[in-house]
Amino acid sequence: MARRPRCDLPGVAQHVIQRGNDRRACFAADGDYLQFRQVLAEAARRFGGALHADVLMTHHVHLLITPPEAGAFER
Repeated sequence: MARRPRCDLPGVAQHVIQRGNDRRACFAADGDYLQFRQVLAEAARRFGGALHADVLMTHHVHLLITPPEAGAFER
């Protein structure tokens, strides 16, 4: 079952979760965490979002992000 569409309001923080397929690990090595954070920071700069917090765990990721406008992260 697909999830319902995200409430996408400009200036309102969103809690985003990414999980590994079949509960498998998202990160294989310590360097993967650093690379993920670098890519995430670049994406926030590129799309103008504010990344307030991130929690990177072996099997999933939690992000607290505020988009600058509706639909900004769907491009």
